[in-house]
Amino acid sequence: MSQIGKIALILFSVIASLFVLSTAVAQESTEAEMSDDMAADTSSEMAAEEEVIELEEQVVIGSRARPRSVIDSAVPIDTIRGDEIGKQGVTDLQDMFRNLVPSYNVNTQPISDAGTVVRPANLRGLAPDHTLVLINGKRRHRASVIHWLGNGLADGAQGPDLSAIPSIALRQVEVLRDGASAQYGSDAIAGVMNFQLKDSHEGGSIEFKPGIYQYGDGRQYAVAGNIGLGSEATWANLSLEYGGSDPTVRSVQRDDAILLENAGNTNVRNPAQIWGQPIVEGDMKFFANYGSTLTDNVDFYGHANYASKRVEGGFYFRNPNTRSGVFSTDGGETLLVGDLSGGEYPNIPITNNKPDAEELAKVFADPNLFTYQEMFPGGFTPRFGADTVDSSVLVGIKGNALESMLPSGGLGWDLSAYFGRHHADFFIFNTVNASLGPDTPTDFDPGDYIQTDYNLNFDLTHQLSDMLFLASGLEYRNEGFEIVEGQRESYQIGPLAGQGFSAASNGFSGFSPVAAGEWNRSNQAAYLESEITPLKHWLVALAVRGENFEDFGQTLNYKVATNVGITDFLEDANMIANDEMILKLRGSFSTGFRAPTPGQQNAFNVTTEFNFEKNDLVNNGTIPSTNPAVAVVTGKEDNSLDPETSTNFTSGFTFEVRDINLTVDLFDIRMKDRLALSQDFALSEQQKQDLLAEGVTSAANLQEFRFFTNDFDTTTQGIDIVLTVPVPNGDVTVLYNRTETTVTDHNPDTLDDLRIKELEENLPKQRGALTLTQSLTSQLSVLGRASYFGDWYDSEDDETYTGKVLFDLESTYMASSGIAITLGVQNLLNTYPDENPKSGNIGNQYGQFSPFGFNGAYWYAKFGYTF
Repeated sequence: MSQIGKIALILFSVIASLFVLSTAVAQESTEAEMSDDMAADTSSEMAAEEEVIELEEQVVIGSRARPRSVIDSAVPIDTIRGDEIGKQGVTDLQDMFRNLVPSYNVNTQPISDAGTVVRPANLRGLAPDHTLVLINGKRRHRASVIHWLGNGLADGAQGPDLSAIPSIALRQVEVLRDGASAQYGSDAIAGVMNFQLKDSHEGGSIEFKPGIYQYGDGRQYAVAGNIGLGSEATWANLSLEYGGSDPTVRSVQRDDAILLENAGNTNVRNPAQIWGQPIVEGDMKFFANYGSTLTDNVDFYGHANYASKRVEGGFYFRNPNTRSGVFSTDGGETLLVGDLSGGEYPNIPITNNKPDAEELAKVFADPNLFTYQEMFPGGFTPRFGADTVDSSVLVGIKGNALESMLPSGGLGWDLSAYFGRHHADFFIFNTVNASLGPDTPTDFDPGDYIQTDYNLNFDLTHQLSDMLFLASGLEYRNEGFEIVEGQRESYQIGPLAGQGFSAASNGFSGFSPVAAGEWNRSNQAAYLESEITPLKHWLVALAVRGENFEDFGQTLNYKVATNVGITDFLEDANMIANDEMILKLRGSFSTGFRAPTPGQQNAFNVTTEFNFEKNDLVNNGTIPSTNPAVAVVTGKEDNSLDPETSTNFTSGFTFEVRDINLTVDLFDIRMKDRLALSQDFALSEQQKQDLLAEGVTSAANLQEFRFFTNDFDTTTQGIDIVLTVPVPNGDVTVLYNRTETTVTDHNPDTLDDLRIKELEENLPKQRGALTLTQSLTSQLSVLGRASYFGDWYDSEDDETYTGKVLFDLESTYMASSGIAITLGVQNLLNTYPDENPKSGNIGNQYGQFSPFGFNGAYWYAKFGYTF
């Protein structure tokens, strides 16, 4: 019997067993109710009271049963209202979550190739693609960007792009802090984020939010609006946001640039290299949520989005004396000279950071000789970015059937189809293809990344009795990744390559015909989910899911979770009489997985990184794991990628007394065959020739290469604490997270000490936040927040930086006409990270991967109108 057949048999057996159990339990429950009508009436009143509470804080994530309150859920869930998200000055949704979810980390990524365009975010210390993102409970597509540079932890990850979601479109966000692969499929190892869109058919709001850093740069703005249209029967809720941001500069002049200036080179820019926030232009985000009642038992629903923007950042400075393959081949001892006639002309000696003036003049005067100091006498710093488009559409119908035939109500059904697409069209300018000599363009189209997702889901739900709920479903997914070939000059090996000049666009090589291509992978899944209430105050949740991937086979995952009402049991037993106190224990155990994406399995990439040991820029290539060059390193013929697997364990409690709520949850995530980029390996001449023979033209100027590998295991452990305390006319919220990752097993031939340190220390192990909201009058309110970020390691600087505490302050005046005026500041005390003691190397005054940024205080205003 096939694995899928076994899964189907397991599902059928479990359904049959649970049906028998529910029938027996329902019969006992009916007899008990008939013998005590008074108790039944009391129970109904209590149920009604519970329903009122659930309507205030109900969540749909973590279970396909009817929405329940956070405190009654079997797994830890954070709920964040839409108005809470908007009480911040920044406009990017990722930065907003950094202040609201302590285990969520995202940073600026100033020089990270495509990671600057779509910034990698981390939940619970794991990679960006270990967190599943849902919109209205439906899986959202991932971004096309693979994070070739991401401060180590995110290197090689391919996660979703949350910045495409306008905050004004959100009614509520639910963050499931638990593994959920058995319920939702691949990627849900660290947790799940479910974005609930606004669904009102009337009213709306408009807001304008400008801001600027205290330093005087980095101006940002966003204009946003939301409106509900239609009626209760047929409705649409539309949200639109448009904005942008200017760059910031937090650089010092590089040491090598100072030496050039001191030697009399007046063409060097100051600063030669920009470290700061990238430029974001034309940042447009549109979301539509819609629905219609077709019949008494059938509803139509869906949502769609379109987002586009242009992101531009800087690269490393190319020194006009030393940059390998452009200005020199010997580290700056001589200036590289090209002979356009095909001969060989001696390089020009460089002394005290100055080429020999007489020899340089001869080269300038001879039309057959060429040096890049003719085009860039002060060196150059490439500018890189992408124009991105993110779009999606979901349509579905759902209803209820067989109400008269099935016990305890009918059979809920839901059929939906989804298409999502993310397109990154890269550009690079102020650079060269050095091998083309004076004929080189200075701006290039290196090509595109395109990600597409098709999802088809059919779900069934049935409340068999008050004691048993069942859900089951089928899913078909097709995930595609495409690399579009760049312009020929961006990857071409020009006539001067044999004289030591590097080929392809310098900084980010274009995608050659061998790198270009389109890859698709389909998978099918079946799941069964149930919730059982064996006793009145004891909830048990079970889930099992089988998936079949066409490229690497089948996987089966399961989950068990529970919630026990301790005080409820004690109160029923007349052991306590205080009905104002609630204590519930909860815990879960599950297995999980994440399938390598088609992009991770097939993408080539060449990027330029600064190597501190060599004190120079190094061209590093990432090649598919199946490339013959990988077999030379690993000693294995088959280096195909396998899925990552995990076991997730959580345990904790919720405690509530007099509206004071405390939740404490411990978690343990153990991952095997974890997928990431290997360490860098020196590329031998033979390996270069082999790659060139395969058509990888950029290999001509590669010094090192790396590849995806499943060669290590990790354990991630931590604790989440959430405390909410009502105060007169306000609330106090305390959030704390400690997360620690340990590499428990690895292959030392593919993962070196640096990569291990990146995985274990590149994010703060501790995060905390204390937020106070206070209404001073009926129209004036204030918000204050203190955020703590623990120590972190920056692999680019090879430094561990100390933690900091930041303070935010915001005040809002709400007029009776619906107009609101907000003034606020983030990082009130203008706190910066510790200064980089090695800033002269590459000019970054602060560590670029600071978990709270490095731009200082940000002052903002917000003008809104609600109708």
